[in-house]
Amino acid sequence: MIKKMQNRRVFFLILIVLSLFICIIYKLIDVQIINSNYYKNLLDDLTIKTTLSNSTPRGRIYDRNYNLLVDNIGVKTIYFKRESDYDSDKLIKSIRLLKDHININYELVTEDSLKDYYLFINRGKNLLTKEEQRKLEERKITNKEVNELIRSRINEDELAKIDKKEAYLYFLVNNGYYYEEKLIKRNASEDEYAFVASNISKLHGFNVKIEWERKYIYGDTFRSILGNISINGIPRELKDEYLKKGYKLNDIVGVSNLEYEYEEYLKGEKAIYKLNDDNSYTLVKEGKRGKDIVLTIDINLQKEIENILIEEMLNAKENDINTSLYDGSKVIIVDPNTGEILAFASKEMVFNNGNYEIYDNTTSLVTDAVTPGSIVKGASISVGYKYNAIDIGDVLLDECIKIKNKPSKCSWKNGIGYINDIEALMISSNSYQFKTAIRVSGESYQYNKDLNIGKDTFDKYRNMYKEYGLGINTNIDLPIEASGNIGDKYDSDMLLDLVIGQYDTYTPVQIASYISTIAASGNRYKLHFLKEVRYSSDDDELADIYIENKPVLLNKVSLDSKYIDRIRLGFSKVMLSLGYGYMGDVLDPSGKTGTSNSFKDTDNDGIIDHETISKAFIGYAPSNNPKFSMVILSPNVSDLNYGDYVSNVNFRISERVSNKVFDFLK
Repeated sequence: MIKKMQNRRVFFLILIVLSLFICIIYKLIDVQIINSNYYKNLLDDLTIKTTLSNSTPRGRIYDRNYNLLVDNIGVKTIYFKRESDYDSDKLIKSIRLLKDHININYELVTEDSLKDYYLFINRGKNLLTKEEQRKLEERKITNKEVNELIRSRINEDELAKIDKKEAYLYFLVNNGYYYEEKLIKRNASEDEYAFVASNISKLHGFNVKIEWERKYIYGDTFRSILGNISINGIPRELKDEYLKKGYKLNDIVGVSNLEYEYEEYLKGEKAIYKLNDDNSYTLVKEGKRGKDIVLTIDINLQKEIENILIEEMLNAKENDINTSLYDGSKVIIVDPNTGEILAFASKEMVFNNGNYEIYDNTTSLVTDAVTPGSIVKGASISVGYKYNAIDIGDVLLDECIKIKNKPSKCSWKNGIGYINDIEALMISSNSYQFKTAIRVSGESYQYNKDLNIGKDTFDKYRNMYKEYGLGINTNIDLPIEASGNIGDKYDSDMLLDLVIGQYDTYTPVQIASYISTIAASGNRYKLHFLKEVRYSSDDDELADIYIENKPVLLNKVSLDSKYIDRIRLGFSKVMLSLGYGYMGDVLDPSGKTGTSNSFKDTDNDGIIDHETISKAFIGYAPSNNPKFSMVILSPNVSDLNYGDYVSNVNFRISERVSNKVFDFLK
């Protein structure tokens, strides 16, 4: 019985051993024959060193009509990358071979660089005394002190013998960390590029490649909003952000505006190279251009509007009086039904050497606040409707308002008389807004009566303003945006200023959001530049859509539609009175004019020294089915220190821009 059990155990043991051998043999066959390629690639992935290319073509940028705005151009570049078997003698020979075949500004070499190269090529020459060498060995003097001693003993005669070309090339190959790739020359000539490319084996560490830079098809038009890329690696202020995303310090990245905002789409896929034992590279995977983005901007309309701004700004300076402080105007055109920005422009003038020079400051549309004036009255009257301070058709007497211990506040024109809500918008009555605000606060107006108005009334107005986009970030797709300036005093006098646009200030893009919300019957859409993202293509044709950027409804104004319609009716009536002609030949327009008292610090000492007049116009058309909304702003068109004449430059710009937009949208 015992023997039988022993035989059975031996049998099972033999069976297990045979099974293991079969598994091992099968695995060997699988590794060496069946799936040999798979395991070879896996081994390569684990053992072969690879590197990524530094420069890959970025995605192209188009306008809404698929006009190409930004493309890529290949730039011939000569660089240096230290070889694994670095040898100083080889480097000297390489520098001496290259110096007469590459044209760079060798005069940039400094005395320190000359001394560095002198020490490099004369490293055997002893410039220390035996006593100094002993002190160094005994650590009685530091390496820094020794270095200073040695460098001080290199006289001018010795430096004069140093070849400046060689010294400067030596500086370039040692500028930065030793393991980094060093730029020797960008935009190399055909001959320079060809010489290096054909002498790689002799120029140890020097090499050539094609890097990619941006080409702007329309020059300076819309240039500042397109943004910039870094060509010399990630800038310090963005280093942490990009490194967290897996970038390398020498990567080319978007650093401002749309190039930065849509980096995730525009960046290309880098080519992958295998690093060989001799430090050369073998291509493993081709690089791929980044995805293309299509903008909402109409570049031809943008160009026309920028030209109108420049012409009318210069015209105002040359022909209008009292424009010494006027230095530029701003324009924004939007599709109010989607939030798509069709045009976005701002220019400023600087007097220099007897002439006015025009500069682009379009980014000020999202960063610089302006005093809006009466254009805010559509939002102001909304508060009166919402809190039952007034209703449709309510009539109030337009008169100067006098609060105890405060100066009188009047409409722009005395003796207007009794008016209703529509007429108040039509003729831009200040008094109607003042009396409405007093009612919103729960007070009643009496001549020279003291009013007890608290922060809660200010909050009612500001919260309503925010629903229109005033005093709140619009979330426009740019990396920079300011919120304007909100006052921090809460007395009755400031409330009356607030409701006529003379207290808080707003950015032009906030004002564009406001008028677009009125045009869209109280629907506030996110303003944006991105229309769609396209897959990258292998040719000049557009590929399929990757992402279609659909309209984003941020909020709907919390006001009954009958009141929104009432405000829209009032804005249409404006165009029969104060707004007549502001929208040129456009059919069935609506809008609102604004005049504000503003201030300017002319000598940049932080003290306001001039009171000015600023002009504004907001509008949309057609009134019942708006195709576009617009904002035209001209700050400081009049200096009240030198008279009350106000240039009509804002009117002229608005008229011409309206006609141009209408022509484009027909």
